[in-house]
Amino acid sequence: MYLSKFKAGLIWILLYSCFIYQSNAQQQYQLDSPDKDLKINIEISDSIYYSVYAQGELLLGNNTLSLQLKNEVLGVKPKIKKVKNTSGTEERSPIVPLKFSNIKKDFKAIEIEFKGNYSIEFKAYNEGIAYRFKLGKKGSLEVIQENFDIVFPAEYTLHLQQTPSFKTSYEYPYTHLKSSDFTAEESMSVLPVLIETTGNHKILISESDLLNYPAMFVKGTGNGLKSVFPKNPIDFEDEGDRSMKILKRADYVAKIDGNRTLPWRYFVISDKDTEILENTMSANLATPNVLKDVEWIKPGQVSWEWWNGASPYNVDFVAGFNEETYKYFIDFASEFGIPYIIMDEGWAASTTDPYTPNPDIDLFELIEYGKKRNVKIVLWLTWLTVEHHFDLFEKFAEWGIAGIKIDFMDRSDQWMVHFYERVAKEAAKHELFVDFHGSFKPAGLEYKYPNILSYEGVLGMEQMGRATPDNSLFLPFMRNAVGAMDYTPGAMISMQPEFYYSRRPNSAAIGTRAQQMAFFVIFESGLQMLADNPTNYFKNEECTQFITDVPVTWDQTIALEAEVGQYAIVAKRKGKQWYLGGIANSKEDERTFKIKLDFLPEGETLQLTSFEDGVNAKRQAMDYVKRTKTVKKDDVLEITIVKNGGWAAKIE
Repeated sequence: MYLSKFKAGLIWILLYSCFIYQSNAQQQYQLDSPDKDLKINIEISDSIYYSVYAQGELLLGNNTLSLQLKNEVLGVKPKIKKVKNTSGTEERSPIVPLKFSNIKKDFKAIEIEFKGNYSIEFKAYNEGIAYRFKLGKKGSLEVIQENFDIVFPAEYTLHLQQTPSFKTSYEYPYTHLKSSDFTAEESMSVLPVLIETTGNHKILISESDLLNYPAMFVKGTGNGLKSVFPKNPIDFEDEGDRSMKILKRADYVAKIDGNRTLPWRYFVISDKDTEILENTMSANLATPNVLKDVEWIKPGQVSWEWWNGASPYNVDFVAGFNEETYKYFIDFASEFGIPYIIMDEGWAASTTDPYTPNPDIDLFELIEYGKKRNVKIVLWLTWLTVEHHFDLFEKFAEWGIAGIKIDFMDRSDQWMVHFYERVAKEAAKHELFVDFHGSFKPAGLEYKYPNILSYEGVLGMEQMGRATPDNSLFLPFMRNAVGAMDYTPGAMISMQPEFYYSRRPNSAAIGTRAQQMAFFVIFESGLQMLADNPTNYFKNEECTQFITDVPVTWDQTIALEAEVGQYAIVAKRKGKQWYLGGIANSKEDERTFKIKLDFLPEGETLQLTSFEDGVNAKRQAMDYVKRTKTVKKDDVLEITIVKNGGWAAKIE
């Protein structure tokens, strides 16, 4: 009997040990990218931990995530209910394809469901990883804080757009500093953030599927980053014609439905800078298009009067924000096949009244004038005027307006993020597209509502001397790498920085003429501005013809050469035509590149027309040379780009 009890006890101990071993084993999970270059190790213990590896190198270690609600914290002492692994291929065809008309990506995913009716979903692609919370609770929830905490195993370099407050136009220059120098006491940073590791990997951090939830900001911890969010405003009043004074904020960052997903937090990871330029993570993770009819959505270029002060010259009328000037802009747009003109601030008698045009302008005559010339009108508005007059969408559609440019939001709390979606939805009902200025970065809404053609949220050319090539060379790797960017390129007066002077009506840009032309190939926007005035474009017809030939949507993108913040050379295809663009910063007097043309079709001899920095472009930035030559698939093209310079070409 004693022996049988001993045996029974031994069996119980063995079973218990097996249970403990199995229980402990179930707390560790691994998710690899399809090509196995990236790996996420997930550990569930007192919290949810994950570490990120690339090619065996630890990039981010012992990171944690949690969600603090009003009455509980999800992710602390979590209890697993079940785990589900999936893999497959996702295929998307964006309505407004900025890089690829067809995106086909393999993925692997793991969803860990916990007691308490929530789960965490991790997803791995070859180009990066992502995670999000999925909630299955009843009623509404108050989110006090979402904790995104990542840890660097070594000293890293951070590229940031820092801001002193949550109210920001996203137009600060990038700063570049060691991770140990970015502490919680310093200014926080908006997304995206770009990280350079000690092992030459780059990590681009941003978010997608941001819906009715505040945008994430980050602060430094000395050895990592942590999330911060603006609290939701609950009491406010008008402050002037384009802002609201927030009188009271809630103690939560978001009030949400308990049964929903939260935004994806994603990391583009690569040791090749070219792959950052080609990434499609925002599109991969966004809610797909919900609009039934999209045939009316027509991306394209737009002539814009504000940057140049509505000041054409060598004309027989007094230039300004008046009817004759706008007809001149329409005539210019029509001659070069530009589908839109923008009437910016000044088209209306008052910025607060969207229904009464400036008395010097017969808006309805201009609409008809443009219609006969295949040019449609886009109207500028402050967001506050839109909020107070949501019936304007219906009215503008009746007038024949194509779209609206909405400005000065300068916030990304939950209320304002939801404003973007309300606008997109209402505009789509009346077949109007939207260009958001004074905005936060794209975060997936433009895929759900593809009538959102662009966002500003960038230190662009309208900032004149602040828009330096040294800063702009980070844009393809950061701001433009996460979505459409309204930089407003197209200056015909170009200067090197040591000679720079600009004032309307003679607005100028820093950098060479060839760089301005290359921007149209490299910078991505569903509504691409031509910022200069028509007289200057008419005087530079061969440059204007090239610029206006460049599409704004693409079937294929190939990054040929790239180094973060230094240079970028890209080839893009629309149908059978290829366009190439190259830009460089000020760090070298000139750079020479050898570009393989192996992306061209086999057996065809094609014509390449290029616009290159001229022999004097290092001093006189408007100096350029136009060349033509025949090329084939097995050719190697040698190109030279000077400081703050560029190179642009078309192959047909």
